[in-house]
Amino acid sequence: IILGINNNNQEARPYLQQQYVCQRITHADMYALIALPPGVDKAEWLASNTVAFFKHINLFSSALSEFCTPSTCPTYAFVLRVYVWTDDHGRKLKCSAPLYFDYAMSYIQDLLTDEDVFPTKAGAKFPTGFVFMVQKVFLLLFRTMAHIYWSHYTQAQQVGLHPHLNTLFMHLTLFCRHHELLDPEDTEPLQDLITALGRQG
Repeated sequence: IILGINNNNQEARPYLQQQYVCQRITHADMYALIALPPGVDKAEWLASNTVAFFKHINLFSSALSEFCTPSTCPTYAFVLRVYVWTDDHGRKLKCSAPLYFDYAMSYIQDLLTDEDVFPTKAGAKFPTGFVFMVQKVFLLLFRTMAHIYWSHYTQAQQVGLHPHLNTLFMHLTLFCRHHELLDPEDTEPLQDLITALGRQG
């Protein structure tokens, strides 16, 4: 949810510089990784990839957690937008980035471990509205990565994680586009980066 506009950061975005945007850890065919394999149920494919993306992004964010604190990131912001967390009662909570991240990861973890939503038993059916819940998860994962690019890209560079970040982000956005999990307005804040990464092939 957009709370308002943060006009304090007008600095150039280093993640768009050619010497950084071209760096990835693999040049494998991403489209082969995201396409639904023949004979595989689409809900199963979405579920397995949701779990995998969650684990990778959660791990990546944890590696940068020392740089994301209530003092360095008092709001959850990226690309001139500030977001608030909406709890189970519909209350909008303005919170720091690390607290928003904790809320988001806990929400996703609860979904992934709920057998009624992400069944693991053979023959179990996925619930009505499963795709909607997957879309919500990917929106939160996208926002997590967007915050890293906007607020912590320099730190990611310093510890040598920016090629991993580019690879993971490109994989995420291609998967979401291929399976229609995010709306254009969701990805618009980082569309310049998505375009730049796409040019790298």
